[in-house]
Amino acid sequence: MTRPERPRNEDAAGTAADGPRVAAGIAGIDPRPGLSAVDPEALRAWIAEAGHAGYRADQLSDALWGGRAVALADARTLPTSMREGIDRAFRFDTIIETDIQVADEGRTERAIHLLSDGVLVESVLMSYPARSDRRARDTVCISSQAGCAVGCPFCATGELGLERDLESAEIVDQVRSAARRLAPHGRRLTNIVFMGMGEPFLNLDRVLAAAEAITDPRRFGLGARHITLSTSGVVPGIRRLTDLAPQYTLAVSLHAARDPLRDVLVPLNRRWPVAAVVDAASDYQAATGRRVSYEYVMIDRINDAPDDAAALVALLRGRGAHVNLIPMNDVAHTPWRASPMDRIEAFAMTLRLSGVGTTVRRNRGQEVGAACGQLAAERAGQPTAPAVARRRALLVESSARALRGERTAQTDRRR
Repeated sequence: MTRPERPRNEDAAGTAADGPRVAAGIAGIDPRPGLSAVDPEALRAWIAEAGHAGYRADQLSDALWGGRAVALADARTLPTSMREGIDRAFRFDTIIETDIQVADEGRTERAIHLLSDGVLVESVLMSYPARSDRRARDTVCISSQAGCAVGCPFCATGELGLERDLESAEIVDQVRSAARRLAPHGRRLTNIVFMGMGEPFLNLDRVLAAAEAITDPRRFGLGARHITLSTSGVVPGIRRLTDLAPQYTLAVSLHAARDPLRDVLVPLNRRWPVAAVVDAASDYQAATGRRVSYEYVMIDRINDAPDDAAALVALLRGRGAHVNLIPMNDVAHTPWRASPMDRIEAFAMTLRLSGVGTTVRRNRGQEVGAACGQLAAERAGQPTAPAVARRRALLVESSARALRGERTAQTDRRR
């Protein structure tokens, strides 16, 4: 099932049947800044300089942040001449078109966003019903880059390589798109996680600017504690965030506690080893009082043995951390599969009995390729059978060496 969300002032190509396509004539990024990333005081000054009354800034803000306006033409409280002037100077929305794919009986929506230069990025909106111990939640997982340079072999996004960093407005507008889709149902976003396409800490300036817009009470106005920033272990970025000491939750994509294996699963580990990553994350926790969460994808007979659990306990015990165990989602071109659930539960029990808080995640959106590690799987292309065989053989060989405790100097092809 697909539903297009299409700005009505754009002549965008693409249909609900085939998803967003590059519109004819798109040659590059639109040079106009996106309104969602413009500081409210700077925007108010621009409006005054253009000769409009001060209250017009409030009307524009209401259209941008408080309503269901998809395009500037929907801001009917603004005079036509003012809308035309704003449109010449800014983009009301940096997303040209969005195709929606629905899964989990409507509780998960995969959004494929077409940007001005023809690049496609994805976000995932997940709704969780209220429980006896928890209110209803609506969480959107957003992207910070188009593609990814890290190249984790169990992640489809890494197959794309890195196309480019996203602008701050392109990040924020994924949030606005999700919020518009919730509004007709009387719901609001409760959580935002930077866990979509890309490595947020390799585009940190724009990610922090986007997070500022999201938390600014004059703009989107979501509390900082409802935002999670994820990293696969960019230590300088974690250190920089620690100096700022915000109230965001930090999530670290760990996936292995031993360097030889993590070299294979998270190639950045060759630059910033796992102990340095966890030390930096612990310092962030100490500076902010915010518990760090560690993401751990469970891969059958690769990182799910009792020795792996013991190594993880040794690494995290006493740090007040929380571990999320995530069954690996199927990704083409790898020889790996998810650990069986009984092994995942045994792994979780080892952590819990050792005092490490642990949650086993249930995957969402698998039927539309929206689960962890699956974003952009269908755009990674279909390599030839020999290429698939070579890739599988390399992964089998490198993981076997890692399981024997041997480190490798092999350089990932995407770095």
